[in-house]
Amino acid sequence: MTGIRCFVAVELPSSMREEIGRLQGRIATEGLRLVRPELVHVTIKFLGDVPEGKIKKVSEALARIKVAPFEAQVVGMGAFPGRTIRVVWLGLEGNFEGLYREVESALAPFGFEREERGFSPHVTLGRVGWPSPETSRSLGERIAALADTDLGHFSVDRFYLKKSTLTRGGPIYDNLSEFPLSVAR
Repeated sequence: MTGIRCFVAVELPSSMREEIGRLQGRIATEGLRLVRPELVHVTIKFLGDVPEGKIKKVSEALARIKVAPFEAQVVGMGAFPGRTIRVVWLGLEGNFEGLYREVESALAPFGFEREERGFSPHVTLGRVGWPSPETSRSLGERIAALADTDLGHFSVDRFYLKKSTLTRGGPIYDNLSEFPLSVAR
Protein backbone atom coordinates (compact mmCIF):
# COMPACT_ATOMS: atom_id res chain seq x y z
CA MET A 1 0.00 0.00 0.00
CA THR A 2 1.26 3.45 -0.81
CA GLY A 3 0.27 6.58 0.98
CA ILE A 4 1.62 8.99 3.52
CA ARG A 5 3.88 7.50 6.20
CA CYS A 6 2.36 8.74 9.46
CA PHE A 7 2.63 8.54 13.21
CA VAL A 8 0.98 10.12 16.25
CA ALA A 9 3.39 11.90 18.58
CA VAL A 10 3.99 14.30 21.45
CA GLU A 11 6.71 16.92 21.04
CA LEU A 12 9.35 17.74 23.65
CA PRO A 13 10.24 21.31 24.66
CA SER A 14 13.22 22.75 22.76
CA SER A 15 15.17 23.15 26.02
CA MET A 16 15.00 19.37 26.53
CA ARG A 17 16.14 18.74 22.96
CA GLU A 18 19.30 20.74 23.67
CA GLU A 19 19.97 18.65 26.78
CA ILE A 20 19.28 15.47 24.78
CA GLY A 21 21.95 16.55 22.29
CA ARG A 22 24.46 16.82 25.15
CA LEU A 23 23.44 13.40 26.50
CA GLN A 24 23.84 11.86 23.06
CA GLY A 25 27.42 13.08 23.02
CA ARG A 26 28.02 11.03 26.16
CA ILE A 27 26.62 7.79 24.68
CA ALA A 28 27.98 8.16 21.13
CA THR A 29 29.85 5.04 20.09
CA GLU A 30 30.63 3.18 16.89
CA GLY A 31 27.54 1.43 15.55
CA LEU A 32 25.02 3.75 17.22
CA ARG A 33 23.01 5.99 14.87
CA LEU A 34 21.84 8.94 16.95
CA VAL A 35 18.49 10.61 16.31
CA ARG A 36 19.01 14.29 15.54
CA PRO A 37 17.89 16.20 18.66
CA GLU A 38 15.47 18.37 16.68
CA LEU A 39 13.66 15.19 15.54
CA VAL A 40 13.36 13.58 18.97
CA HIS A 41 9.71 13.03 20.00
CA VAL A 42 7.43 10.62 21.86
CA THR A 43 5.78 8.21 19.43
CA ILE A 44 2.30 7.35 20.65
CA LYS A 45 1.43 5.20 17.63
CA PHE A 46 3.12 4.47 14.31
CA LEU A 47 0.50 4.20 11.56
CA GLY A 48 2.64 3.31 8.56
CA ASP A 49 1.48 4.26 5.07
CA VAL A 50 -1.96 5.86 5.27
CA PRO A 51 -3.85 6.39 2.00
CA GLU A 52 -4.18 10.11 1.30
CA GLY A 53 -7.97 9.82 1.21
CA LYS A 54 -7.98 8.45 4.76
CA ILE A 55 -5.90 11.22 6.38
CA LYS A 56 -8.85 13.56 6.92
CA LYS A 57 -10.93 10.85 8.64
CA VAL A 58 -7.97 9.85 10.82
CA SER A 59 -7.48 13.50 11.82
CA GLU A 60 -11.17 13.88 12.62
CA ALA A 61 -11.07 10.77 14.82
CA LEU A 62 -7.97 12.00 16.65
CA ALA A 63 -9.60 15.42 17.17
CA ARG A 64 -12.40 13.74 19.16
CA ILE A 65 -9.99 12.31 21.76
CA LYS A 66 -10.68 13.51 25.29
CA VAL A 67 -7.62 13.44 27.52
CA ALA A 68 -6.78 16.11 30.06
CA PRO A 69 -3.45 17.91 29.71
CA PHE A 70 -0.84 16.35 32.00
CA GLU A 71 2.58 16.85 33.52
CA ALA A 72 5.34 14.57 32.27
CA GLN A 73 8.91 13.87 33.27
CA VAL A 74 11.83 12.62 31.20
CA VAL A 75 13.68 10.33 33.58
CA GLY A 76 15.97 7.31 33.28
CA MET A 77 17.97 5.87 30.41
CA GLY A 78 17.78 2.31 29.14
CA ALA A 79 17.82 0.08 26.09
CA PHE A 80 15.63 -2.33 24.11
CA PRO A 81 15.49 -5.27 23.92
CA GLY A 82 17.97 -6.24 26.65
CA ARG A 83 21.49 -7.65 26.55
CA THR A 84 21.81 -7.13 22.79
CA ILE A 85 21.07 -3.43 22.45
CA ARG A 86 19.06 -2.21 19.44
CA VAL A 87 17.56 1.03 20.79
CA VAL A 88 18.79 3.48 23.44
CA TRP A 89 16.00 5.46 25.09
CA LEU A 90 15.03 7.96 27.75
CA GLY A 91 12.10 6.99 29.96
CA LEU A 92 8.93 8.98 30.50
CA GLU A 93 6.50 9.39 33.35
CA GLY A 94 3.05 10.93 32.93
CA ASN A 95 -0.30 9.96 31.45
CA PHE A 96 1.13 8.78 28.13
CA GLU A 97 -0.63 5.43 28.64
CA GLY A 98 -4.01 7.17 28.84
CA LEU A 99 -3.34 9.10 25.64
CA TYR A 100 -2.09 5.92 23.96
CA ARG A 101 -5.28 3.99 24.90
CA GLU A 102 -7.47 6.79 23.51
CA VAL A 103 -5.46 6.93 20.26
CA GLU A 104 -5.72 3.14 19.88
CA SER A 105 -9.50 3.27 20.40
CA ALA A 106 -9.99 6.20 18.03
CA LEU A 107 -8.01 4.52 15.24
CA ALA A 108 -9.20 0.90 15.61
CA PRO A 109 -12.26 1.45 13.35
CA PHE A 110 -9.88 2.39 10.51
CA GLY A 111 -8.12 -0.98 10.62
CA PHE A 112 -4.96 0.10 12.45
CA GLU A 113 -3.66 -2.89 14.37
CA ARG A 114 -3.33 -2.60 18.12
CA GLU A 115 0.25 -2.82 19.38
CA GLU A 116 0.86 -6.39 20.57
CA ARG A 117 4.03 -5.61 22.52
CA GLY A 118 2.24 -3.12 24.73
CA PHE A 119 3.10 0.53 25.09
CA SER A 120 6.29 1.70 26.76
CA PRO A 121 6.55 5.50 26.63
CA HIS A 122 10.06 6.57 25.72
CA VAL A 123 12.18 8.95 23.67
CA THR A 124 14.51 7.19 21.24
CA LEU A 125 18.06 8.57 21.41
CA GLY A 126 19.66 6.19 18.92
CA ARG A 127 19.51 2.86 17.12
CA VAL A 128 22.14 0.19 16.62
CA GLY A 129 22.26 -0.91 12.98
CA TRP A 130 24.30 -4.08 13.44
CA PRO A 131 24.29 -5.22 17.08
CA SER A 132 27.48 -6.81 18.34
CA PRO A 133 28.65 -7.88 21.79
CA GLU A 134 31.26 -5.10 21.72
CA THR A 135 28.73 -2.38 20.87
CA SER A 136 26.26 -3.68 23.44
CA ARG A 137 28.94 -3.82 26.13
CA SER A 138 30.17 -0.30 25.38
CA LEU A 139 26.64 1.12 25.28
CA GLY A 140 25.63 -0.84 28.37
CA GLU A 141 28.43 0.79 30.37
CA ARG A 142 27.49 4.28 29.15
CA ILE A 143 23.78 3.70 29.79
CA ALA A 144 24.47 2.37 33.30
CA ALA A 145 26.41 5.55 34.10
CA LEU A 146 23.44 7.65 32.94
CA ALA A 147 20.59 5.44 34.22
CA ASP A 148 19.46 8.09 36.72
CA THR A 149 19.23 10.85 34.11
CA ASP A 150 16.47 13.35 34.90
CA LEU A 151 15.74 16.07 32.36
CA GLY A 152 12.88 17.44 34.42
CA HIS A 153 9.20 18.05 33.86
CA PHE A 154 7.17 19.45 31.00
CA SER A 155 3.49 19.98 30.25
CA VAL A 156 1.79 17.86 27.63
CA ASP A 157 -1.09 19.91 26.29
CA ARG A 158 -1.24 18.69 22.69
CA PHE A 159 -0.30 15.91 20.32
CA TYR A 160 0.24 15.67 16.57
CA LEU A 161 -0.42 13.57 13.50
CA LYS A 162 2.94 13.69 11.75
CA LYS A 163 4.14 12.82 8.28
CA SER A 164 7.49 11.08 7.94
CA THR A 165 9.39 11.37 4.68
CA LEU A 166 12.41 9.08 4.52
CA THR A 167 15.45 10.54 2.74
CA ARG A 168 19.13 9.61 2.40
CA GLY A 169 19.94 12.35 4.90
CA GLY A 170 17.47 11.00 7.45
CA PRO A 171 13.76 11.42 8.03
CA ILE A 172 11.90 14.68 7.61
CA TYR A 173 8.88 15.17 9.89
CA ASP A 174 5.99 17.50 9.12
CA ASN A 175 2.92 18.16 11.24
CA LEU A 176 -0.27 17.23 9.39
CA SER A 177 -2.60 18.07 12.30
CA GLU A 178 -2.31 19.39 15.84
CA PHE A 179 -4.69 18.32 18.62
CA PRO A 180 -4.93 20.27 21.89
CA LEU A 181 -5.63 18.04 24.89
CA SER A 182 -8.89 18.72 26.66
CA VAL A 183 -11.52 16.76 28.55
CA ALA A 184 -14.26 18.72 26.73
CA ARG A 185 -14.67 18.38 22.97
